[in-house]
Amino acid sequence: MMAKRILVPLDGSESAEVAAALAADLARGSGGDVRLLQVHPVPEQRVGSFGRVVAYADQEMERVAAEGRDYLESVEARLAPVVTESIVRFGEPAQEILVEAEAFDADLIVRPDNRSARLAFTHQGRRAG
Repeated sequence: MMAKRILVPLDGSESAEVAAALAADLARGSGGDVRLLQVHPVPEQRVGSFGRVVAYADQEMERVAAEGRDYLESVEARLAPVVTESIVRFGEPAQEILVEAEAFDADLIVRPDNRSARLAFTHQGRRAG
């Protein structure tokens, strides 16, 4: 089976961007598309040196999400003409990757294996019905 829906979690590392380029090549060959994902911890409010709130959690979340979207858009531009979309999530990375894989109905997750400097592929099985 050829992967038509490929999820690529990105952490800003060079190896993750190599994974995105590989995913784009796979998508090009199968006529599929790629979803880029970045997961951040849920932000807390920032407090200044005098105990005053500098940024509330929702403001910090929006700032981090905007930075994430900017980064993902820059990666998207390098993957053209492959159809790509991007999403920023908050929470525990492994859990959020699985949630996004389910939401996207991903056939394949391509991510760097930072322990061995190789890429890891996870095939998502399809459920009948």
